[in-house]
Amino acid sequence: MDDVDRQIVALLRQDARRSFQSIGLRVSLSAPAVKRRVDKLEAEGVVRGYTARVDPGRFGWTTHAIVSLFCEGRMPAAEVREAVERHPEVEAAYTVAGEASAVVHVRARDTAHLEETLERIRDHPGVTRTQTQIVLSTLFERPFEA
Repeated sequence: MDDVDRQIVALLRQDARRSFQSIGLRVSLSAPAVKRRVDKLEAEGVVRGYTARVDPGRFGWTTHAIVSLFCEGRMPAAEVREAVERHPEVEAAYTVAGEASAVVHVRARDTAHLEETLERIRDHPGVTRTQTQIVLSTLFERPFEA
């Protein structure tokens, strides 16, 4: 990946609907040359897809929590994933170093919905307990910059 590829990725991150011609004007390449580079970036897994960023609050999902997951013994990461991935309220899950086995990012409509989600997560036989921190406000979210 060279500097031109990095510029293309940065432009796509700003606006993934931008045309190849528009990108080409910014990086001094023709639209077909930009398309070839984007196709290559996709094939190599650098660009993994295009998505719309939506405001969960506009859909009524106003409760946001960070949940530490504590599991029995050395529960394999695949099993931790199985315990949380099936729940649509879980936006992301990470294995971590420290006391907890994983940290889970959860969105819910309200605290009752959050509680119900936590109960479903705790129903997994390997999960011994959870520790929940409800997010009061988001100070900032920084997307990865290449």
